[in-house]
Amino acid sequence: MAENNNEKKLKIGIPTGSLEEATIELFKKAGWRISRGSRNYFPTVDDEELSFSLVRAQEMSRFVEEGILDAGITGRDWILENDSDVIWVEELTYSKVSSRPARWVLIVAKNSPIKTIEHLAGKRVSTELVGFTKRYFEERNIEVRVDYSWGTTEAKVVEGIADAAVEVTETGSTIKAHGLKIIHELLQSRPYLIANKGAYEDPFKRKKIGTISMLLKGAEKATGMVGIKMNVHRDNLEAIVAILPSLNAPTVAGLHASDWYSVESVVSEQVIRKLIPDLLENGAEGIVEYPLNKIL
Repeated sequence: MAENNNEKKLKIGIPTGSLEEATIELFKKAGWRISRGSRNYFPTVDDEELSFSLVRAQEMSRFVEEGILDAGITGRDWILENDSDVIWVEELTYSKVSSRPARWVLIVAKNSPIKTIEHLAGKRVSTELVGFTKRYFEERNIEVRVDYSWGTTEAKVVEGIADAAVEVTETGSTIKAHGLKIIHELLQSRPYLIANKGAYEDPFKRKKIGTISMLLKGAEKATGMVGIKMNVHRDNLEAIVAILPSLNAPTVAGLHASDWYSVESVVSEQVIRKLIPDLLENGAEGIVEYPLNKIL
C-alpha cells in the first residue's frame, strides 16, 4: 500500500546491482550516511525524514509510479522500458566505472548479411529490453519478433538462436571480442532521480526531493575536483593567477598588514600534479590541497 503523503518521511529507492555502491557513495558525498547489512534490503540512514529500500533498477520506475516509493534512482532505459508515468527530476552522470552513458545497441554476427535495422524485417531479436525494443521497431514499421532474454544475450546471436540482439554496452569492446558487431544504436541511458507524481505534489516531499537532487548534483560536480590554496607575495600575484585554473576566477584575499595574499581555487585532479610545481616555480608558498565533497 502506498504511504500516506502527509507523513513526514520520504521513501526512496536505491538500485541494486552495478550502481548500488556508486549510489551509496554519491549519497555519502552529498551528506547522508547509509548503513546496510549483507542481507538487509532496507538500509538505515542518518536522516529521520528519509527511508531507503534496495530495489532492482528494472523495477524501480514501476514502484515509484505506483507510489510504493516516493522517489528512486534508476536508468533512463528502464523508465522507458516500463513506460512509467513519473516525474523525471534530475539526470545523474555517474556510473560504476565512468561517466559514459550506457548504450543499448543492435548487434549481429560479424559475418551476418544484416547491415541495417530494415534488414531485420521478419527476423528474431533477443533482448532484456523487450517493451522498448518492440515499440522502437513498431514506430519504424519494421516487423520483427522480439524475445525476452534471461541472460547470455550475446551468445544467442553467436549460436544462431537469434538473428540479432539488443544489448547494453559502454565501449563495445566485449561485443567485438565475442565476434559480433554493432549495426545500430537505439538508446543512450544515464541514471535518473525520479519521483511519484502524487508525492511530488506534497510540499514536504517535493522540497526534500529537491534538496536531494541539488546535493547529489553538487557531489557529482565535485567528483574529480580538489581545492587548492596558497600564499602569494604581491609581486608574484599576477603570474600565479594567470596559470591557476578555476571554475570562475580564483579567490584572492589580502593577508593582514602584509604584502602577501591568500589565493584559493578549485581545479581538476588531472592537472594538479603538473600545476603544483608550476605554482612553486612562480612564487607560491604554503600550498595546501584538500578534497571536495560538493560544489554548488
